[in-house]
Amino acid sequence: MRPVGSKYLLEEPLGRGATGTVWRARQRETAGAEAAVAGQPGETVAIKVLKEELANDADVVMRFLRERSVLLRLTHENIVRTRDLVVEGDLLALVMDLVEGPDLHRYIRDSGPMTPVAAALLTAQIADALAASHADGVVHRDLKPANVLLKDDEGGMRPMLTDFGIARLADSPGLTRTHEFVGTPAYVAPESAEGRPQTSAVDIYGAGILLYELVTGRPPFAGGTALEVLHRHLSEEPRRPTTIPEPLWTVIERCLRKNPDERPSAENLARGLRTVADGTGVHANSAQIAAAEGVGALLAPDPAPAHVPDTPGAADPTQVLPNNAGSYDPNAATSVMQHTGGDGGGQGADPTAVLPPVPPRPDGPPQSDDPHPWQNQLRAARDRNDQTQVQYLDPSQDPLRRRPQRQPQQPQGGYGYPQQQPQQHQPQRYAPAPQPQQPPQRYAPPQQPPPQQPRPPREPRRRSANPMRIPGLGCLKGCLFTIVILFVAGWLVWEFSPLQGWIGTTKGYWEQLTDWVSTVSGWVGDLGGNSK
Repeated sequence: MRPVGSKYLLEEPLGRGATGTVWRARQRETAGAEAAVAGQPGETVAIKVLKEELANDADVVMRFLRERSVLLRLTHENIVRTRDLVVEGDLLALVMDLVEGPDLHRYIRDSGPMTPVAAALLTAQIADALAASHADGVVHRDLKPANVLLKDDEGGMRPMLTDFGIARLADSPGLTRTHEFVGTPAYVAPESAEGRPQTSAVDIYGAGILLYELVTGRPPFAGGTALEVLHRHLSEEPRRPTTIPEPLWTVIERCLRKNPDERPSAENLARGLRTVADGTGVHANSAQIAAAEGVGALLAPDPAPAHVPDTPGAADPTQVLPNNAGSYDPNAATSVMQHTGGDGGGQGADPTAVLPPVPPRPDGPPQSDDPHPWQNQLRAARDRNDQTQVQYLDPSQDPLRRRPQRQPQQPQGGYGYPQQQPQQHQPQRYAPAPQPQQPPQRYAPPQQPPPQQPRPPREPRRRSANPMRIPGLGCLKGCLFTIVILFVAGWLVWEFSPLQGWIGTTKGYWEQLTDWVSTVSGWVGDLGGNSK
């Protein structure tokens, strides 16, 4: 077990994704008041340890602390609850509830597509979770089957949406650059691919692709490269498969509109999916069927969608305290005191800089087209197309197992004595021994043997015209040959032996044998008499 902070112990890795590793952990003492869930000693939890690149980025650490209140208060029965956030040195970790069950991506891969009714009901619960998060101003922006865990419940499987805070934490100046997006190419919305302003409609687009994949087993847009997939998101319209009923296709088509203002809200999406599930079931009545056919009237757009900030790190407004202020909002993310010096006589606040100044280059002044140092960090975490896979974690890549390496110190000289230098290799004091001179060659060098000719390749063995092999055919051939031999031998004995006559006399074996002996004896006696 490995400690995380003072309250948790890591036990075993459960999976590894693009932003970190998920561990099964155990709580060894009750959490403090800063945690959303105090927990009990011995309770099992899940801890996602973010990658070392994220932990080394100062902006990510600040964003990690700023988003604490947002992540801890986001609770819903279909959202994996974030219990605590741990910041310790170079370690950033999210403590979450442990959900025993596979993710939706693995379930589709192992069990195949779902029925339209089951897919509609499962996506309706995911839409409920999105509606709760959008009402709190949180946009997921990376909705995909790998981020939906299936929890074993009494009534069946309950989907649990996870990784809500990862997209918000990863959207930092060191990560987000011009014309880039946060998300997976197969599930990204067109406005995210083009770099346009994003709203909560990006999650509705992802829910439409997820619903399409639940019924068909594959997303609607695919390609060999990420650029090809993004191009299809921008230019192509999805085609309706024959396995999707018309009411359910109406919901999917409305979610996959290119214009985000035409997509339904998460609350209306959940209501429409339940209406479709009731109208397409085997026990649906005429009223439910009619309501499912008119589901388009229920898919109204969101009049006030939650907006994703244009500038990374500007999710919460900066609060400026007035002079001699008696109170301020303690829930604000950043509180900046009034500027007390410089130009303006203390009448204005210090400007907020998104990026720190670029340090001077050692070989000359910085160029205007050079990338900012922070833009070169965490490029590996930008690729979020990798699905979470259970695999062995190399100990050399585990930030918890690394130890600082001490540099060997050179011995210092004493007072009044020079510092000892390492002994160098002493030059050779004696001349090298003379090498014996080889006599000149008087004879011609031996002739090299001719190179061996390669052997001709063997001709392949010819197979019989009938390539079929019958098991036990060799034993059958031997049995047939033995039967033929016995038949021929019996026929020869019958034809060329007195067996036929003996059988006709009806004598016993010994009687016939005695008769044969008497006959032979008489014949021998006659032969002896004739010779005399």
